Amino acid sequence: MFDITQQIESHYREMVNLRRHFHMNPELSFQEYKTSQYIADYLTDLGLDEVRTNVGGLGVVGKIIIDTNLPTVALRADFDALPIQDEKDVSYKSTIDGVMHACGHDAHTASLLIVAKILNAHKDELTGNVTFIFQHGEEVDPGGAISMIKDGALDRVDIIFGQHMSSDLPVGTIGYKSGTLTGMPDDFFITMKGKGGHASKPESTIDPVAATISLCNQMQFIHRNIPSSSSNVLSITMIQTGSQNNIIPEESKIAGTIRTFDYQTQKIMIDSLKKCLNSTSTYFGVTYELEYLKGYPPIVNDHYATQLIYDSASNSTSIDKVIELEASLGGEDFSYYLQRVPGSFFHTGTYNPNFKAGYPHHHPLFDIDESGMKYGVEVLINATLKYFNDQS
Repeated sequence: MFDITQQIESHYREMVNLRRHFHMNPELSFQEYKTSQYIADYLTDLGLDEVRTNVGGLGVVGKIIIDTNLPTVALRADFDALPIQDEKDVSYKSTIDGVMHACGHDAHTASLLIVAKILNAHKDELTGNVTFIFQHGEEVDPGGAISMIKDGALDRVDIIFGQHMSSDLPVGTIGYKSGTLTGMPDDFFITMKGKGGHASKPESTIDPVAATISLCNQMQFIHRNIPSSSSNVLSITMIQTGSQNNIIPEESKIAGTIRTFDYQTQKIMIDSLKKCLNSTSTYFGVTYELEYLKGYPPIVNDHYATQLIYDSASNSTSIDKVIELEASLGGEDFSYYLQRVPGSFFHTGTYNPNFKAGYPHHHPLFDIDESGMKYGVEVLINATLKYFNDQS
């Protein structure tokens, strides 16, 4: 069997260059036309057995096909960016105003391209097939996973692995977790409608601003309806109302997120939100419109697949630490793949304060220690080979 560590080292500079190319040329969710084409061209140049474009939209799927009767491993990366201004002072800073890779998707994609290159170069040593899923639109509901699955991305796939670069974990660390890893990230949008008028005569108006303030205060206590053993979050992230200090406006808008781990808690939170809205409407005389969008289901990692990740990381001589993760209320549409086939989603550490790679995800200064990509690549390749070995 080929020397995985040596292969990764020999392709490390190319992987960094790929990551920086994507970082400098980010594209928003469901608008990743150039990124998608770049990935497809790269895979085609590798000489993969099959490369499909426009899978479920802008997704790309490449395949190494050894024998369709053999087991198939799928490996997934996402490649959309965020509407955030890149404020880093680096040579590979985003060239697109107001758009940047602030969540590591550029590194996910660069890593998986190198995995594809290494495995394809050694395909004569493989005892199974590999499907490389490059997914668009992870950051925005409904996500790209659903449409890619419907378009055949998981055809003949037996198991799937994916990773997320983590600014919470030091470089050289791999985080794993069997069972529930992420929550359900729901979004809500509320419009409170009243009757506007002059601020000096509030008695002649129906004040949506006062109603909004009251509603926001009530919503902070929704969690008291939830058993203390159940984790949940309600965050109000946006309030928009008014245009001038002496005018009571006609309406007010509120938006935010509710995050839970299970459907029972989710239902209680939704019901409690509606009760707050109804009581506010009755007391203040306003009417309201509620748009509630249920987010991705939770990631539930398969035990056997997670054991493969753990073994691949813990048996490595280059990875410093392997830790069990705590479940997080963040969301990820990798969960849709796991509803169809067993698999595991793990975290790859990229935190290094010496490289200013210590800012959180979705921050204007977010960056990674790029050497962390090597360890994610190693785990993906090792887990793939271990699975093939188990099935032979």
